[in-house]
Amino acid sequence: MSENTNSKTNTWFASWFDTPYYHILYKDRNYREAQIFMDNLTHYLNLPDHAKVLDLACGKGRHSIYLNQLGFTVLGVDLSENSIEVANKNANETLHFEVHDMREPLEDKFDAVFNLFTSFGYFDKEEDNLKTLIAIKENLSEYGFAVIDFMNVPFVLDNLVAEETKTVDAIDFHLKRYLLDGYIIKEIDFEDQGQKFHYTEKVRALTLEDFTQMMEEAGIYLLDTFGDYKLKKYHKKVSERLIMIFK
Repeated sequence: MSENTNSKTNTWFASWFDTPYYHILYKDRNYREAQIFMDNLTHYLNLPDHAKVLDLACGKGRHSIYLNQLGFTVLGVDLSENSIEVANKNANETLHFEVHDMREPLEDKFDAVFNLFTSFGYFDKEEDNLKTLIAIKENLSEYGFAVIDFMNVPFVLDNLVAEETKTVDAIDFHLKRYLLDGYIIKEIDFEDQGQKFHYTEKVRALTLEDFTQMMEEAGIYLLDTFGDYKLKKYHKKVSERLIMIFK
């Protein structure tokens, strides 16, 4: 049995995101959809040519790589050393990657800071979410914009699939999802090469109201909200995403 990721010595995201199984389970993510989102977002923000973009919690860098192809100077950061190692294979003069904790601001300033695909709300302590927002604010240049692309919690809870099995690369991933103590929990159980594995994803069930309150505390101005990657208007009950533009 693999190490239980709820142990006090480790955080679930530091261990789960560093395993090859994380990338196997989510390999079917829609790259074209992600690119359309980046096209729409950068057009909406009217970013200048060669703008400096920070991709916060970049994973293996799929958004960073495409943003760089659009002509932007991009830094992708992530806590997962394995993900950054893979991402670094795509590095060039205007595309860099480094291991970094999103709770801490970087020394550089950026024209845009993107936190995409529900890469927020992982922390056990509420103040760490606030610290992250403050760090994002400090990473912005005077005229910069930040974007958080989060799940739309009311929609997710209304459509939560309690149990399912996904088979990817001949591995049966048994998934359980539920709400507990303000977190949306996903338990992941599977076997590979005769060994049993158990991982838990745990994301704070943050609503627009929660974000608004935190942003006020952080001295951040929420400028706009969208409900999907085509930047359609946000509707609490029917939107799949909660995309927030702020500065």
